[in-house]
Amino acid sequence: MFDYATLRFIWWALLGVLLVGFAIFDGFDLGVALLHPFVAKKDVERRVLINTIGPVWEGNQVWFILGGGAVFAAWPPLYAASFSGFYLAMLLVLIGFILRPVSITFRSKRDEPLWRATWDWLFFVSGALPSVLFGVAFGNLLLGVPFHFDQSLRFQYEGDLLSLLHPFALLCGIVSAVMLFMQGAAWLAGKTEGEINARARGIGAAAALALVLLLLAGGLWIATGIAGYRIESDVNYAGPSNPFGKTVVAGAGEWLLNYARFPLAAFAPLAALLGALGASILLAIGSPLAILASSVSVAGVVTTAGFSLFPFLLPSSSHPDESLTVWDASSSQATLGLMLVAALFFLPIVLTYTSWVYWVLRGAVREAAIEKGDDHYY
Repeated sequence: MFDYATLRFIWWALLGVLLVGFAIFDGFDLGVALLHPFVAKKDVERRVLINTIGPVWEGNQVWFILGGGAVFAAWPPLYAASFSGFYLAMLLVLIGFILRPVSITFRSKRDEPLWRATWDWLFFVSGALPSVLFGVAFGNLLLGVPFHFDQSLRFQYEGDLLSLLHPFALLCGIVSAVMLFMQGAAWLAGKTEGEINARARGIGAAAALALVLLLLAGGLWIATGIAGYRIESDVNYAGPSNPFGKTVVAGAGEWLLNYARFPLAAFAPLAALLGALGASILLAIGSPLAILASSVSVAGVVTTAGFSLFPFLLPSSSHPDESLTVWDASSSQATLGLMLVAALFFLPIVLTYTSWVYWVLRGAVREAAIEKGDDHYY
């Protein structure tokens, strides 16, 4: 079995894989919800959009559950700190997740225009809330979160919901929403036809170009105006999990140091930018392969954040020395080893059935099929 330090690194990488999976697969679900009021103009078109994700959104949610489970089991202090400090923000995300299945299920139960318009609006909200708040959360990770631990290692959060709305964090929220506009449009490019397809591709191509500009602006802001964090003291990579055992310094440009230490990490921001440019071109010419380029960009954005933060999981802006890192916030070696065996067994199963479902459900959702009144359509 791997040593403790290696297991910690492996679980950091696996957490990244789960977050990328969630951002790609549930990302287009959220993107379709965001696009709903802008792309679908008629009732049947709104039903088409809903049915492009109707059979798969629940399976896509598995990535979020796996990510939350991995944090709970592999990084207990991170789980406790994030769910305590971001409690109200997490509640808003949960409300969004609850609204999605409810709005999908109830929208077509009655024919009244007001009934359907209400659920259409709530469907949009179900995409907008998580999309923006996930970006705001990542922005606050880069800014640092005001927290510390008492002598009994009990987490003490020093901020509130409004303190999370820093201008840089709001920029990250916009980046997230625009990215998912692109991802949702790329999905619709391969799942719809006609006017819906044309509208989605137009919005998606513009969103992809906007994402490139926003990423460049965010990178410049990080390089010049955001204090990053660096561990200055010696690190015991295989030591016990104790956030008090290090010295951390903050300074401008610190989040960029990993790209000097590990040059291959530069492929992450490069993938984010080139993937978005490729998605814009493919959407403009009407290629269903836009979803591949868009997914590369989404993966690049998520991994860029991870590489920039490493080895920090949750930096503390008020007590930097008590920040949570890969090396001092994990479960025991035995727990990580047992979980790795389980992950190596179950993750291929998830990937296999996900691939099979998407293969079976390939092809476009057509207005004519919905107008026929088949019971299996929402």
